[in-house]
Amino acid sequence: ACAPRGDVVQVMVSVQQSPMVRSEEDLGPPWLRPLLGTSFFVPCPAHPDLSKNECNLFCLGCNHAAGALCSYCVPAHRDHHVVQIRRSSYHNVIRVSEVGKLIDIAHVQTYVINSAKIVFLNGRPQARPGKGVTNTCEICCRSLPDSFRFCSLGCKLGGMQWDPTLTFAIRPKRSQDSGGEGYGSDDDSFSPRKQLRRAGFELGRFDRGVRWSDDEGSKSNTRPMTPTTPPISRCRPSRRKGIPHRAPFYG
Repeated sequence: ACAPRGDVVQVMVSVQQSPMVRSEEDLGPPWLRPLLGTSFFVPCPAHPDLSKNECNLFCLGCNHAAGALCSYCVPAHRDHHVVQIRRSSYHNVIRVSEVGKLIDIAHVQTYVINSAKIVFLNGRPQARPGKGVTNTCEICCRSLPDSFRFCSLGCKLGGMQWDPTLTFAIRPKRSQDSGGEGYGSDDDSFSPRKQLRRAGFELGRFDRGVRWSDDEGSKSNTRPMTPTTPPISRCRPSRRKGIPHRAPFYG
């Protein structure tokens, strides 16, 4: 049975440093751990007398120095990168559109809430997975689809203790022209037939009465072999039998 790891149930910032030598880039930017350990949705201590002073913002430039911010704190961080934290099932989440460009969130399950894709900040321990569950989070044992390993950013941070392949650093994608080793170099989208089809749609070269020869790939002026249209029949409808006569009038 899967049991949550005791040293990472409330993670994530309390995870001990891995004995493996990891670069700071792999372990994430300096604001990641403070973000995971910050308490949100509490009254702002700097603006206690104002309404709507709930702290649901975080400044990535100030890290833990500023902590959670409310809307009244934003003007002081006008030139900084401020992200918004949201709530789902009483847990803190952040939109993928805000964090996905800053760190690599691979292997972390994402959800769609209010038409926006989000990711949870910290783990949500689940002691007893449901029946038929075949995959769980490697840290907190929450049920997951088979294509994911962690349920949150904090759980991925905890998994980096023993897995050297995990990283938060965004690696540049290889281009398709880099020696044939780029992603998708073996894709069938580069087959001659698809290239021919793509060229025909882009250049509008598929005209009526013109077909492509299969062996030379050039135009052939021969007409398409289609059956001729039969002539339209102009037969008149059959006439009525006899001429109608008016009924005789009887006096």
